[in-house]
Order: sequence, then C-alpha cells, then structure tokens
Amino acid sequence: MPFTSAGGPPAAKPHRRDQILNAAAGLFARHGFHGVGIDEIGAAVGVSGPALYRHFRNKDAMLSEMLTSVSEHLLEAGQRTVEAAAGDAEAALHRLVRFHVDFALDNPSLISVQARNLANLTEPDQRRVRGLQRRYVEVWVEAIRKVHPDLDEPTARAAAHAVFGLINSTPHSRHLDRDQMAALLYRMAVAAIAAPDLPSARLADDTDLATG
Repeated sequence: MPFTSAGGPPAAKPHRRDQILNAAAGLFARHGFHGVGIDEIGAAVGVSGPALYRHFRNKDAMLSEMLTSVSEHLLEAGQRTVEAAAGDAEAALHRLVRFHVDFALDNPSLISVQARNLANLTEPDQRRVRGLQRRYVEVWVEAIRKVHPDLDEPTARAAAHAVFGLINSTPHSRHLDRDQMAALLYRMAVAAIAAPDLPSARLADDTDLATG
C-alpha cells in the first residue's frame, strides 16, 4: 500500500487494492477491526462488499497485508535513511527521527491500526510483523549507540521505544498544524535521545527524590 511522507515525491494514484487497504486502515483506526464489516469497506471505495473478495480473501487478509507492508516499509526506509547519512552518526540519528515523525503524522490511521490490532493477526503473521518491527528497532539501537557509545543495548533499546511512544502518541493531534507538530515532535524526540547521556547514578538519585 502507498505511504506518504513530507518532502517526498508526489504519491502515485493508488491501485484498487491500495485504495481498499487505505480505506480499511481509516475505518479500522476509527471503529476497531471488529467494528468494521466488509460492506463498509466496500462502500468506502465505491464497490460492493463481495467485490472485495476479488482482491482479498477476507478481512483478516487485509489486516495482514496492511501491517506487514507498513512494517516492511519502516524497516527498509529506516535502513536507507541511515545509509544516506554517509557515516555521520548524529546526522543518521536525526534523520531517523525526522523520518519517523513524518511517517507518523502523514499516516495516522496506520499508526493507530498498528498499535491496536496486532493481536488480531494469525500467529504466523504476528511473528512476521514482530520480527520486522524488532529489526526496525535495532536500526535505531545501532544509530543511538553510535552517538552514545557508552550506552548499553538495553538502555538504547528502551530509549528507542520511548521515542516511538512519544511520536506515535500524537498522529491525530489537532492542537497544531502539521508542520508545527512535526517541528515540535522532532525537537522533543532529539532531546529525549540525548537524555541517556546522564550518568545512571544521577538518574537513580533523581528517582529517589521523586519517589521519596
């Protein structure tokens, strides 16, 4: 299915299969996977529900392709983003942040569906999607550790997930316009990634003060 990203080339007109997936993503994000029927998806793209079976065997197959394709896209684009930095570790990490911010803001329905509907996949599809997601996280872990070489892997992995949580929690925000939100998320995410440089003992002291 097609994905959008600010600053990229104009998206090609989606084929019928992609139109179906885009419509399904929007409906799943608003009503949940189980709250949407085949007829509703068909109506959203101007065809009868049964006509969808020419493209997908069932609603489960739509969700599977949707989540697999978004996970493949994140991994492949993340890898290309790092490679484009040509060995500049800090630039690679900042480009990763920019890429993920743009993806989240430009594809809010996919972010919501990915977060809420993984459990609705079959077990084999869940394993495939989780495997792709883990590989995308490792792109971030490697990029973070190149900027913070003293950081251990578990902390870098926790930092990556924390940044995802920050960025992915706001795709439907209407408090700012799209560009303002992108700038805010970028600044906040970059600042969050810098936080692991704090000594662990200092973090422990701050935690004690906060809880004591």
